[in-house]
Amino acid sequence: MTIRLAHIFRHPIKAYGREMLASVRLSAEQALPFDREWAVAHEAARIGPGWNPCMNFTRGAKAPALMAVTAALEEATRRVTLSHPTAGEISILPDSPEDQTRLLAWADPLIPADRARPSAVVRGGVAMTDSDYPSISILSLASLQDLGQKMGLDLSIHRWRGNLWLDGADAWAEWGWIGQRFRLGDAVLEVVERITRCTATTVDPQTGEVSGNTLAALESGYGHQDFGVFARVVDGGSIAAGDEWRPA
Repeated sequence: MTIRLAHIFRHPIKAYGREMLASVRLSAEQALPFDREWAVAHEAARIGPGWNPCMNFTRGAKAPALMAVTAALEEATRRVTLSHPTAGEISILPDSPEDQTRLLAWADPLIPADRARPSAVVRGGVAMTDSDYPSISILSLASLQDLGQKMGLDLSIHRWRGNLWLDGADAWAEWGWIGQRFRLGDAVLEVVERITRCTATTVDPQTGEVSGNTLAALESGYGHQDFGVFARVVDGGSIAAGDEWRPA
């Protein structure tokens, strides 16, 4: 069966919204453009230059309400518009000190009272992905359907905050892709490792409320808490929804 790219997503501000794309141009050894370009550090963070671990940032694992944020980026101006079912909409320039203050105030009510408060918007010049190297996450619609059937839930793709969703693969075939290279559109990617998941995936992204223990279902059903794989871009090029995923 032919495997094709079904969806492309980026997350301009880490943990603060998702945006669907029809196409994008990838660059070698880089994350998806404008994915996790910015992040919101909390008051207990220890931020160093460049990439920093996710524990330094406000995120869905600690603030479930953030999972309901959607985003839209205007690349030419770098203006990001965020929307949330209860917090409403805000449009900001994340590099503007004035707008950073506005974003922190907008985000604060979405963070539980017992969590460290959002304190700074940071941009390290590298994508703040959950891997310490520039990665693109690749997920399978068949694996999602299999997990959802075991849970008795129609699981949203937005629980997983992935970059590329593939359709047409056998469920869990992605585990066999590690160490292999694949062509997608004009680009070549090498699958590096599995993605171990956190409690953010237990949140319904429509409501921002915990609903459905994905981690327990993965552990009991498959003996791990992994979903999706990280890949690195070997050769850059344009990709678009509908492109075929095939061995390079």
